[in-house]
Amino acid sequence: MHILYKVDFQSRGATMTVIRTDQWLIELYSNPIKICERIITYFDSGSATELYQYLIQHGMYRSYHNGIEQVKKLQKNEVWRIVRDEKERLQKLWDGPTVPVFIFPVDKFNKKIRRDYNSKSGLAFKDKLFLFISEDNVEKEIRALFTHEYHHICRLNKLNKTEENFVLLDTIILEGLAENAVYERFGEEYVASWTSYYSKRDLEKMWKKFILPNKHILKSDPTHEDILYGLRFFPKMAGYCVGYYLVRKFLAGKKLLSKDLLNIKAEDIAYPT
Repeated sequence: MHILYKVDFQSRGATMTVIRTDQWLIELYSNPIKICERIITYFDSGSATELYQYLIQHGMYRSYHNGIEQVKKLQKNEVWRIVRDEKERLQKLWDGPTVPVFIFPVDKFNKKIRRDYNSKSGLAFKDKLFLFISEDNVEKEIRALFTHEYHHICRLNKLNKTEENFVLLDTIILEGLAENAVYERFGEEYVASWTSYYSKRDLEKMWKKFILPNKHILKSDPTHEDILYGLRFFPKMAGYCVGYYLVRKFLAGKKLLSKDLLNIKAEDIAYPT
């Protein structure tokens, strides 16, 4: 759901699978910095405190009184089993990499995540994945969230392009493809609410007015994020919405599946010949 690569924290390769963070949480829930000390070993640089602040921005819980009950509810809902099952299924389906997956309670006080994402969030790096989940999320919501984030990882590993060189067009197509994977597997009921924010006419205007003139700006340019999320004067979730629109438009009349799209260049999807 969130953008997937971040150069502030240098990634270190890992081969593990769904980490039993529920056991960490039972032991250390009230001290998330200590938890992040365990996670920082999966990175080449950065401190645990810096990492926690970054994860908070993307939906990780903030410790509060009786919050451990949220963890126990996630255990009761078998969240770790559901994610492990989904990971095994998609890894085979998409011939994807084995990466560590970290699951934590979502920040239930984050109004944007609660309003726009139904109290769930995710963050994917090229070699690791984070999920922030509410005890109120049903099984298909959890599977859909993992589908979106793991699709990012698969595409990042298939493309012959470094993350540092990703531009706005790469990013919006990345997001559009990931949400299309959710649509393909679970139907319209489980795609993100932002997919229906605008009409096709509005999306076409946004594509020409906001994306095309800025299609080559790098992730490091603040305008990249402004357009992607619809900050400042840009329409809400502009980049996400246009990316999904372009992917669905590209797929119209074609019998292609998510696996077939993993290594197709963003340019070939956005303006096919």
